Amino acid sequence: MFIFKKLCPVPFDQQPLNEYISLKKSCFFSWSVLNIDKYLNRILSIFTFLFLLLSPFVFSLMPYYKNEFQLILLNTCIVNFIFIIIFMRLYLGWSYIVKRLVSATVFYEESGWYDGQIWIKTVESLTKDRLIGLYEVTPFVKRIKCSLFISIMSFIIENLIFYLL
Repeated sequence: MFIFKKLCPVPFDQQPLNEYISLKKSCFFSWSVLNIDKYLNRILSIFTFLFLLLSPFVFSLMPYYKNEFQLILLNTCIVNFIFIIIFMRLYLGWSYIVKRLVSATVFYEESGWYDGQIWIKTVESLTKDRLIGLYEVTPFVKRIKCSLFISIMSFIIENLIFYLL
């Protein structure tokens, strides 16, 4: 997916399409582009792992709480808070890539001296980037946004239940 230097002065790592490919291959962001079944399975497995990992710490607080249900709810709240942070990071990363792909201009730094420059994409490059941004990346952003919303709402509901007990 490399664009020749005479067509695009932007360094290889700063070209939006290459940023998209590297983000898609990265360990943290790769599971968010899985199909919906594998995505939900990954979320459930991460939730279970975090829940079991944090259980000893939360249950060490047992003398301070009335019953075990409060402790389980507290553990779930902590795991949900971690998920909110994870989904926010995923959302920020993918939305940055969408913005770079859909934009007609690319801001880049060639020399590392913080003297940023702007390159106006060619029609072919702009068309290809916009198609990828709108039809490949935007569904991931919507999915992550929905997951973030669900995590925030469940965190609020869990906290309300916790404080009502």
